Order: sequence, then structure tokens, then C-alpha cells
Amino acid sequence: GLSSDSLAVLIDMEGNVIHSWHSQRGIRYGHLLDNGNMLCRLRHPEYLAEHIRPMGGSGRGIIEIDPKSNVVWEYYNDYYHHDHYRLEDGTTAVLTWEEVTDEVRSKIKGGVTPDDYPDQLFGDCIEIIDKTGNVLYKWNSWEHLDFNEDVICPLETRREWTHGNAIGYGGEGKFLVSYRNISMIALLDIKTGDFVWKWGNSILSHQHSPSLLENGNILVFDNGCHRQGLPFSKIIEINPNTNEIEWEYSGDPFISFFSSNISSCERLPNGNTLITEGAPGRIFEITHEKEIVWEYINPFEVQGEAPIPKNAIFRSHRYDKNHPAIQKILG
Repeated sequence: GLSSDSLAVLIDMEGNVIHSWHSQRGIRYGHLLDNGNMLCRLRHPEYLAEHIRPMGGSGRGIIEIDPKSNVVWEYYNDYYHHDHYRLEDGTTAVLTWEEVTDEVRSKIKGGVTPDDYPDQLFGDCIEIIDKTGNVLYKWNSWEHLDFNEDVICPLETRREWTHGNAIGYGGEGKFLVSYRNISMIALLDIKTGDFVWKWGNSILSHQHSPSLLENGNILVFDNGCHRQGLPFSKIIEINPNTNEIEWEYSGDPFISFFSSNISSCERLPNGNTLITEGAPGRIFEITHEKEIVWEYINPFEVQGEAPIPKNAIFRSHRYDKNHPAIQKILG
């Protein structure tokens, strides 16, 4: 779906709107569940404490809405941000922030602290919540990261260590996560809390939207905003068993494809790749041979959290007409 301040839409391949959802609480990102409902990250409200506002991706919480936009489930947490993942047992994994102790903060390396910033630093957590909002599981990133290796980019502020921006399925018993400020994607063992694979340092540059492919590889949108030299974005398919890049895409020329933030990519059933170049609001499909076969420019305006075009898109998804959610929505 594509989101404006209070709207998410489903479009066909010609760009026609065939269904829409709305919420006065604001929809910043939404994706469909198999039951036909949409799980949405809400717009952050004005009352959020000053120390949260400078951190992108903040949201008031999550709502699950049916095809008629009725709220059937809701979760509120001022420290929730960016992304969530509905597990098969009906619980939901969410990304949250928590202020770290002075002792932990003193060990975290990198970044800069502007004079007007509060004397605080936030770390990333993962919480699994049940349908009533009870926390069943909590994982704190600073208990598992490496203070010497997982260093904040020198061009980023020390408001938060990692800036998690994605959580999803990483295989049985694992989460796949993305940490922008340290340019790292990782597989996390849910039971032990340990990282079983970490990758990206010195290769990725402030990436978004990793996903596990059927062949076991991982696809990721490498934004490249602080890449050495000319900034440009890439799509990378990495084999986590060998750490070899098996496929990648970049623009020709390089600067023709670039989004400094947000953005996503996903492998389609036909083997093509759907790419959301988030900042300029562009979605396009390419073949394995990197030929562009479909393209769409988002006409819906959003109120961005950063100085980017108003038609920016956090993430988009394509659904087959036989997807159970589409069947329930369109009948």
C-alpha cells in the first residue's frame, strides 16, 4: 500500500486505485495480513516528548484495520518505531527504543553530539506482545552488540546507537533485522538472543528493508547516503552462508537511482524485483537482467518527517490477485 497522512491505497498495474483505507490517527506504513486486514504504523502525535522527536520513524503505535477501515486491534507505545512483524501464533514483534545507562553510553563509539541535543542515547529493543499488549519477550540490543565493531557512522548523531528500521522473518526461530546507523543487517536467534549472522559493515551504507528469499539469500536496499565518493543506491542479494554478493542492481548512471532514506525491495514470484525508491516516490520492477519493465510515480502527498519530497514512500508491496487478503478485500 501507499500511504498519505491518513490514507493507504491498493492500486492495480495501471495505477488505478481499487481499494483504500483511512485513519484519522495517520497511516505512515501499512501491509496486508492473510485475513484481509491491514497492519499499520501510525503517525507520531504532537504530544511525543521532545527527546523522541528528533529520531526518525517514531510512531504512536500500531492499528489493525479491516477492509472497511474499522479498527479491530490496537497497540500504543510512544517508544515504538519503524516496523513490526505479525508472527504465526498471533503475537506481534515490534521495534522499540529504550534509553541506555551512562555506563553503556560511555562504551558506544562513533557519531557526533550537537550542542542542542539532550544528554541521552537510545538503544534498540525488540518486544513480542500479545493481543492485549502484554510484553511476552524483550530483547535489548546493547546486551548483544559489539562495542568495538558496531560503531555509529561518524556523520550520524549520538541520539541512538543503531536506528533499527526493519524486523521480519529470518527463518525458523530467527528474526531478520536492519540497523541503519551502524550499516548492518543480521539474523537473530529468538530463543538465545544471540546474533547468528551479521553483515554489512564497510559494504552497506544506511540500508533498509532486508528480506529472506526462498533460496536462503537475503535481499536488501542499500541506500548509500554516506557512501564514500558519489552517493548512490544499490539492491544487493547476499548469500549469508558465504557472505558473497550473488546479484546486485544500481542505476546507469549511478546517480540516476538514489534515495537517501526509507525505501524497500522485494523479490517477486516471477523472479523480478520490485524496488521502492522511497524519497522520490518511485516504484519500479526490474528483471534479473536489470531491465525496467514497470514503473510508477506516487501521486499521493505525505507530510514527511525529513526534507524529502511530499510523495515519498516508506515501503511498498505487491500482492498477487490470488493472495488471500486480495481475495477477501475484492471478493
